[in-house]
Amino acid sequence: MAKIVPLFSSSKGNSYYIQGNSTAILVDAGRNLKQLEAALALNDLSLRSVRAIFVTHEHTDHISALKVLLKRYDIPLYATRGTLDALTASDKVPASARLNVIENFVETADFRVARVQTSHDAAESCGFFIETPDSRRLSIVTDTGYLTEDARMAISRSNLAVVESNHDLNMLKNGPYPYILKKRILSDSGHLSNPACAEALPDFVGAGLTRIILGHLSEENNLPSLAVSEAIRSLTAAGMTVDSDYTIDVAPVETNRKSISF
Repeated sequence: MAKIVPLFSSSKGNSYYIQGNSTAILVDAGRNLKQLEAALALNDLSLRSVRAIFVTHEHTDHISALKVLLKRYDIPLYATRGTLDALTASDKVPASARLNVIENFVETADFRVARVQTSHDAAESCGFFIETPDSRRLSIVTDTGYLTEDARMAISRSNLAVVESNHDLNMLKNGPYPYILKKRILSDSGHLSNPACAEALPDFVGAGLTRIILGHLSEENNLPSLAVSEAIRSLTAAGMTVDSDYTIDVAPVETNRKSISF
């Protein structure tokens, strides 16, 4: 059975380990290599089993480990052309790196990975729709100001999905961030709020999604309890019962040694 291990999830850094049968892939590497290796070791995992790395976009909290990681490990990197161009232009990947453009989808290490359109203030951001070697399906859709039709379709086809629930609107609006940053976060190229995420979930569960992971929660503008309660409230109003029709988790800021099978 396939499993996902959320290693990091916040503005400090993001990374997800996805296990198939005997191989694995990594989505994002947003902490330094030492921290990434330590998080994997806590879960009895290693980069030695990772056959490919997929990057959603070039912001620091998604790529911090890349340059050193790709020097030390001969692992191919996959991203959109815009993201790869941004990484090379800013010297975030070594010259020796094996860079691969995702136009639509790629097949590697028995995984099939398709890009999913997102809306973020990056060169060419994306999420991923992943089919594992045992034909399980998951989506990772974070760092998006709204859920595109492409993202909605991918999540609706998934057994498990990581969906952004970045901020509580009241906490953000009344918090210490400067106005220009609040405006960016709230924009269509910013981050998905708790209510925007919660509103979409009943359609996804109705289509067959059974494992929900709320991701990329802001440490300054959100609380896990707020994100979860808003999601459950929306699903309950649609007649869906937690732990019966679906499960819900929050991706931790730092790994809590929990994996989720799907």
